[in-house]
Amino acid sequence: MSDGILSKAATMEIPISSNGDTSSLPEDDGLEQDLQQVMVSGPNLNETSIVSGGYGGTAEGIIPTGTIKAPPFPGSLVHPHPPRGPSVSPSAPAARRMARPAAAPAGPGLHPPPPGPPPGGEEVVRGIAVEKFDIVKKWGINTYKCTKQLLSERFGRGSRTVDLELETQIELLRETKRKYESVLHLARALTAHLYSLVQTQHALGDAFADLSQKSPELQEEFGYNAETQKLLCKNGETLLGAVNFFVSSINTLVNKTMEDTLMTVKQYETARLEYDAYRTDLEELSMGPRDAGAVSRLDAAQSQFQSHKDKYEKLRADVAIKLKFLEENKIKVMHKQLLLFHNAISAYFAGNQQQLEQTLKQFNIKLKTPGAEKPSWLEEQ
Repeated sequence: MSDGILSKAATMEIPISSNGDTSSLPEDDGLEQDLQQVMVSGPNLNETSIVSGGYGGTAEGIIPTGTIKAPPFPGSLVHPHPPRGPSVSPSAPAARRMARPAAAPAGPGLHPPPPGPPPGGEEVVRGIAVEKFDIVKKWGINTYKCTKQLLSERFGRGSRTVDLELETQIELLRETKRKYESVLHLARALTAHLYSLVQTQHALGDAFADLSQKSPELQEEFGYNAETQKLLCKNGETLLGAVNFFVSSINTLVNKTMEDTLMTVKQYETARLEYDAYRTDLEELSMGPRDAGAVSRLDAAQSQFQSHKDKYEKLRADVAIKLKFLEENKIKVMHKQLLLFHNAISAYFAGNQQQLEQTLKQFNIKLKTPGAEKPSWLEEQ
């Protein structure tokens, strides 16, 4: 009974606060704070490292975890210097994700493999190379056969396909073009001389007009000479406009219309040479032995010959049509231009200013004065 009373008295001597914390034992208070700090903060992973490969692993397997923070877990080691202040613990799933060991990076001597070609890339490149090779091969064979045919024609050993009527028209066109080029050259020279003459007459008229004012005794003589030169200069500018129109039309006829037809003629002559070259090749194969390889080559030669024959016949028809249209156009253009040239020259040297101006109106020619920005001295008179 005495023991029960003593134990009850001892129990009554221990003060207990409302929340159960003891406030009379200073040594117990420090121990309890240390335990709370350990449970809240846990280990500091800022200066720890995860080693892959287990005990005895190399330094290459060490992965620094500078920014990883894990929640406290039982049995973890306490960092000797715990962080100050309270810290927030992440949730359990995040803790499990961060606690997983990371895969070890590749060693210092290993590099990622270079990216391979895209699917089907090698086949595409190989197809392009084969296509280019076939083009070069065909070009080489065609060039060889055409060169052989051309040399045989030059030395009189090979036969040549000739269209006498068409060849005569082509040769006549080339001769006509050479003569028209000569006319064009002379007309341009005449234009340059007329321009120089007009400029000289313009300067001479100004000189006579100036002397007429400064020489009272010869004022009348200088005056009508100045008027004559001004009139001649005006007629010269009108004639110069007609000749310029003539030169422009001849230049278009020679260097555009005729040149276009001659370009088609050059294509026709190339097609004719290819046609004869493959025709000769087909004839040589036809005269050879008829084994299996020869028959296949003969069929290929027959196909190529037919293709070049169709091309040759098409270009021959095109040349014939263009020559016909060129002749009609040439007659129409030259009839108009020759009539203009004759009427303008005749009116100018006859001094008929009215007929000269009427000629330009007849052919719808507008004069272009040298100073287009400002009116000429003739318009100011």
